[in-house]
Amino acid sequence: MPRLSFISDAALTTAVKRLLDIAIKARTKADKDFERNVIDPFAVLFEMSGFKADEAAWLAGEKNRQAQKSLQNHVGTFHQAILGMMQGWQDLGTGSVVDAVCPDKKIIAEIKNKHNTVKGSDKVKVYDQMETLVMTKGHQYKDFTAYYVEIIPKSGLRYDKEFTPPDSAKGQPRRANPLIRQIDGYSFYALATGVPDALEQLFTALPDVIEACSDYRFADRAFANAFFHKAFG
Repeated sequence: MPRLSFISDAALTTAVKRLLDIAIKARTKADKDFERNVIDPFAVLFEMSGFKADEAAWLAGEKNRQAQKSLQNHVGTFHQAILGMMQGWQDLGTGSVVDAVCPDKKIIAEIKNKHNTVKGSDKVKVYDQMETLVMTKGHQYKDFTAYYVEIIPKSGLRYDKEFTPPDSAKGQPRRANPLIRQIDGYSFYALATGVPDALEQLFTALPDVIEACSDYRFADRAFANAFFHKAFG
């Protein structure tokens, strides 16, 4: 029996290995580039004293912070890859007009890892692009539903609503359009797979896959589970 009903074990393993490799390279790069980066010496003094950290703890924390920043840029791509490996879905890769498409469901999706990945002023550009795709006569995505996906929502909220980002230049939000929507990751995985708790199933399966792909072992899986339930309610 496969771990998940909506993606093969081989595909899931491929996506996990890819992100693990990025994580390892990010940490190695942080170690290698540390001496070349300009560190704020004033911040060092206040961080060490304010956080009650000695030199070794501060160094480890700073290197992890630099590596984490690089890794988080790729977590959204991980979800895009997972989606693209599901039956009926296509990962369109980077540089395409959208990230993923499901012709059968008539859905296109722009996938962001967190609700604050894109600053507010740039969300208007995303809306305008989506409007062009789904509203232009003769376009291959005409009458598709376009989803702006925020995998990690704000304050544990779940939503599937019309996407109406504010336009500061015009002083008003973009007009509501039922074909242009904003959705959290939990709700979108359910929509994409037809499995109501698909995202939670994926999260639950990941520790086993990660351990199978690496020499890391999770000592307390409940630790990360708490963060999942805080993020998605």
